[in-house]
Amino acid sequence: MSSRLHVDLDLIRKYDVPGPRYTSYPTAVEFTERFSHDELLRDLRASNRSQRPLSLYFHLPFCESLCWFCGCTTIIGRDRDRADTYLDYLDQELSLTAKELHPGSRVVQVHFGGGTPNFLSPRQIARLATMLREHFSLEADAEIGVELDPRRLTLEQVEAFRALGANRASFGIQDFDPAVQQAIHRIQPKEVSDRATEWIRRTGYQSLNLDLIYGLPRQTPASFARTLELALELEPDRFAVFSYAHMPRLKPAQKLLPMAEAPSSEDKLTMLKQGIETLTERGYVYIGMDHFARQDDELAVAQRARTLQRNFQGYSTRAGVDIYGFGMSSISQTTTHYRQNDKTLDAYYARLDAGQLPVARARFLSDEDILRREVIMRLMCDLSLDYRALSKTLAIDFADHFAPELAAFAGAAADGLVNVDENRLTVTESGRLLIRNLAMTFDAYLGKAERHFSRTI
Repeated sequence: MSSRLHVDLDLIRKYDVPGPRYTSYPTAVEFTERFSHDELLRDLRASNRSQRPLSLYFHLPFCESLCWFCGCTTIIGRDRDRADTYLDYLDQELSLTAKELHPGSRVVQVHFGGGTPNFLSPRQIARLATMLREHFSLEADAEIGVELDPRRLTLEQVEAFRALGANRASFGIQDFDPAVQQAIHRIQPKEVSDRATEWIRRTGYQSLNLDLIYGLPRQTPASFARTLELALELEPDRFAVFSYAHMPRLKPAQKLLPMAEAPSSEDKLTMLKQGIETLTERGYVYIGMDHFARQDDELAVAQRARTLQRNFQGYSTRAGVDIYGFGMSSISQTTTHYRQNDKTLDAYYARLDAGQLPVARARFLSDEDILRREVIMRLMCDLSLDYRALSKTLAIDFADHFAPELAAFAGAAADGLVNVDENRLTVTESGRLLIRNLAMTFDAYLGKAERHFSRTI
């Protein structure tokens, strides 16, 4: 059993400010439309001169109905033929990309996200499997995950993704309370989640993750405590417990939410405390940010071994991979650049019709970006910074190069968030809750222009 983690709400109040989630560094707000596609191709080809492990992300954007809280890039409708057209273009993108890759590179990780991947029929899922294996070579032990919507799910779809090779599944619950579900336009009775869980277990998936959200309209600490208990009955391997981020300027559908009935800031903090303390008391390790995992889960094992990574899919056990994102709005990452696809179907299709990779924005990394990316990722994953090890890895004098940043941790140290000595910075149990704030210390771009980030808590 993991030990129960105590949450100090006074500290949370003090540090609750907007900040990045650091699924990348520099963050996506630093990507630009001012880049050369020729330069991007040259950089892509240069990164494939040697064999590289690959992580693939497929964005499948279609949903039958809109969840009003959602911050994802989605397309709403029930026309399944649209998915066939999308797969046609996805196949083109796979073909254009695969020819640029080193022939010996193999896939160690695949993730299907959305939208709703199970918008696809079993026939379409089988086609997707054929496309995947036509263009890429997968390792026998590749981690293949899929996000599912239990409300639209059939056993045949679960089996089709399993036949594709999926061994990890994830689905959103958000909240079990019927009043909350009505407020967020996502009706999902407990028996629907029970049924999806049973199918996932029956068909041989190795791992199940459940998503919860706190801070939604009509939630109360009492109702959220009940949701936690009902979710624990499903015995997932992982939990993701997210703070609802109300950003209607960026996501207009959020204007439909009855925010007059949203919990107070104090109630929201209480729900945060409930989530962390309940899950850690019940045997889950607090990995960091929003993520919890069983003691024997790969995430927890990787964190103890200091091999945990962080990327656009969140925390990951696969190190040293290049990430190739496919589909509209998806993001790719190599050692030297990030790139993001067009965010609308029309633009995505048009660029592929022109025979181009459908990249709309990109970011080439400077040497300093690469240094800071590694420091931020190690802090968020290892919960410590070993100055000597980082000096060797980065070929710098770490303590000298980052002397201003290390000095800036004095306040966090006084608040008990970190312990600092001449060789190491270590995040305390209290500091785990505020890891985004601690990582922001190394971000060279914060404060230089207007930024729109969710709050760190």
